[in-house]
Amino acid sequence: MESTEVVVRSVRTVGPDTVALILESPPEFDARPGQFLQVAGEVDGEEVARHYTLSSPGTDDTFEMTVGVDPDGDLSPWLAEREQGDTLEVTGPFGRSYYEDESSVVVLAGGPGVGPAVGIAERAVADGGEAVVVYRDDEPAHEDRLRGLEAAGATVFVTDEPLADSDDVRDLLSDAEGQVFVYGFADFLDDASDALAAAGHDPDDAKVENFG
Repeated sequence: MESTEVVVRSVRTVGPDTVALILESPPEFDARPGQFLQVAGEVDGEEVARHYTLSSPGTDDTFEMTVGVDPDGDLSPWLAEREQGDTLEVTGPFGRSYYEDESSVVVLAGGPGVGPAVGIAERAVADGGEAVVVYRDDEPAHEDRLRGLEAAGATVFVTDEPLADSDDVRDLLSDAEGQVFVYGFADFLDDASDALAAAGHDPDDAKVENFG
């Protein structure tokens, strides 16, 4: 998709220094949970572009992006200040580590990786499948959606400790079956890889998105 203008429906706080933007889907927008977009805005007279991963289970009518707000960031504080009716420029979708109608998913998320994690898990459950979410963060976001996933039958485990150091995580992953997804920054990806290997999974089989 070429760069296109989308309208902001709403912006809400979903955790400490974390917001979710609901945006109107452009015509023929066909993004899958776990893919990402390039988002551009004019900040102090200069165009700034960054990548953000979808956090909604679908894109009919609207879609969602979860943004971790860095007070010193170039674009995230500006995005957090958007209001209903404002517009953004988006390009995409991009990425190959996304949900492809797997009947069972296991999603490991660190920090802002919770966005695609909840989107993928919600989509899998809605499609009649099974979902496991393991989320590492000392200040969790999207807690309402995580509770909703648990109520819908998904398995959700939240911790602020390294996954590879947790016996509970190892036991959970040892019993988990399905396509594995990993979303987060590089240090979390290393931690997740070690945890998967300790639980008997092949980390190379996972669909991985490195946030930098």
